Amino acid sequence: MSNVMLIARRELAGYVRTPSGYLIAAAVLLINGLFFNAFAMGTGAKLSSQVLQDFFYFSSGTTMIAAILLSMRLLAEEKQSGTMVLLYTSPVREWQIVAGKFISALIFLSGITLLTLYMPALIFVNGKVSIGHIGAGYLGLFLLGGAALSIGVLGSALGRNQLTAGVISAAILVTLLLCWLLAARSDPPLKAVLSHLAIWQQHFQPFMRGFFQLSSVVFLVSVMYAALFAATRVLQSQRWG
Repeated sequence: MSNVMLIARRELAGYVRTPSGYLIAAAVLLINGLFFNAFAMGTGAKLSSQVLQDFFYFSSGTTMIAAILLSMRLLAEEKQSGTMVLLYTSPVREWQIVAGKFISALIFLSGITLLTLYMPALIFVNGKVSIGHIGAGYLGLFLLGGAALSIGVLGSALGRNQLTAGVISAAILVTLLLCWLLAARSDPPLKAVLSHLAIWQQHFQPFMRGFFQLSSVVFLVSVMYAALFAATRVLQSQRWG
């Protein structure tokens, strides 16, 4: 476990010491702020709960994009710079490499997400929303961000460079996002399978509306596990291939 935390600290320091981490954080906060002001609060009279739903709606998109941008460099950059050989020759297991890099990105993304708390707090100036609604929405953002990050780690393991990793990660994530559309045009039992795989429509929307849905928690955690497990197997094949 110490190896995992050493790798996580190293990667987290990389986000803090380089401009890319700050640029991604600034872009997410700026876009969320603009959308919150222009669309969530600036489109006429609304119920406070609807304003909060709109905030989580837009934040889910920026969270997923930030997750891909943060994760696509994790392993692909090591390959580009040639430092992956050092990791392979060190006494570190593949799952420790994957876990450490994922944890670092998750901590950084969670920090960015928490910095947006002032936006729901602004609703209390002229309205009132449930703390439970805010908590459920942020839990959904953390889980969705974690799932997108794990997919990004898998893409970074598969890609030879950051651009390829980003394209692979985005393709997998968009496929899961569009499963609801495919489900609408499919017949049972494929319809039920595709509906269940709809990562946003089926599994984030309940949190956005303020509902805690255990099945969605299980699904999003399962996506994280499956993607990270696949990334570990990819590293194993590359190490000994």
